[in-house]
Formats: sequence, structure tokens, C-alpha cells
Amino acid sequence: MKLYIKYMVSLRCKMLVKEELKNLGLHYTSVELGVIDIRENITPEKREKLRKVLLMSGLELMEDKKAKLIEKIKIVIIEMVHYSEELPKVKYSEYISNILGHDYTYLSNIFSEVKGSTIEHYIIEHKIEKVKELLLYDELNLTEISYRMNYSSVAHLSSQFKKVTGLTPTFYKNLAEKKRRNLENV
Repeated sequence: MKLYIKYMVSLRCKMLVKEELKNLGLHYTSVELGVIDIRENITPEKREKLRKVLLMSGLELMEDKKAKLIEKIKIVIIEMVHYSEELPKVKYSEYISNILGHDYTYLSNIFSEVKGSTIEHYIIEHKIEKVKELLLYDELNLTEISYRMNYSSVAHLSSQFKKVTGLTPTFYKNLAEKKRRNLENV
């Protein structure tokens, strides 16, 4: 039996869910971002206990089909941007459509209807968050980051970064370094 969980987007969330399933005596075959596969049928009472315990941790057990699909879209994007070694070389729309087995127009319409934003915007937000992370690690220069994140050029990355954050990548990096230095001097 598959259960879908909203806001389950990190490895820490997976560990928390596994622990709660164990506490409730539920056996699972897999726990992935946003989806758990439970071996047995779950009673309404245990389902309600699981729902409550997940809520206390900021997670939600989902019932609505649209909400489940949106969460799947978000998880595909999060895994693609944050947890893969490199972004797919095909169009993101094609990648998402292939993984979820739905026409991209259908996915896009549902996402926009429910979230009030486009899938493309959601991808851009996550790419910029990943760029921020890479800037702070200071292991790659801006050219390497733009290549890794599939931007056509450093100028394109910088333009999109400024549009989303209001800052240039260089200014952001310098600002973050100042904040870190200030903490060290405390």
C-alpha cells in the first residue's frame, strides 16, 4: 500500500518517517522522498495516528489525487536539482513527463492551477537555491557552476540569480562570507 507524504524532501525526513513507522508497528518495503510503501493494509486508526505524528513533524499524509501528483512533481524536481550528480541533458518537461508517465501539459496545468505558479518557476527557484549552496561551498567558480546547472552562459545564470534573489552571485557570495566571518569573531 502506497502512502504519499507532503513536505518530505530530505534524507532527515526519510529517517523520521522510518522511525515513526517502526513506532506504530508498520512494516515498509521502501521509504522514498514523498512516498512510503507499506507491506500490510493499514487500519483507519493507525492511519490517523500516522497522520497526527507526521503533522507534529511538519509532514502531511495526502489523500487528494491532485495533491499527490503535485508532490510527485516537486519530488522529481528536488531530486533532479539537489540530489543528482548532473542535471538531465533533455528538456526538463520531457524528463518530468517520462518519470511520472503523464503528458507534460497535463502536469503543468494541474501544477499551475493548484500552486499558482509554473513548474518552470519552481525549477528555477530550486536551481538558484542549488547555485547558492555551490557558491557557499567555494569549490567551483561561476563558470563551472553555470555549466553544472545547465545554464547557457554565466551571464544567463547571473541574470536569473539576480532576478530571483535581487543580488548578483558575487555579491551574494561576499555577503555570505562576511556573515561567516562575523560569526567566527563572536
